[in-house]
Amino acid sequence: MAFVILDACQGEKAGECVSVCPVDCIEEGIKQFYIDPDICIDCGACKAVCPVSAIEEEYDLTPNQEKYLEEAEEFFANR
Repeated sequence: MAFVILDACQGEKAGECVSVCPVDCIEEGIKQFYIDPDICIDCGACKAVCPVSAIEEEYDLTPNQEKYLEEAEEFFANR
């Protein structure tokens, strides 16, 4: 499982999550930061420091939030 950054990051993009990620799987996109679901080790460090509570575990996503996982997958597929 991976962590997913949700819409609360849009416009905020505080970035604390980037510096604490031990595997460097978080990158900045145009709208928000994204976590690479193929690299994330599910450590939770990013969630603990997010000032806007924008990060959730993949298995906790509601049906309406699943689009943010899809956006992250698309973001990293195009890299």
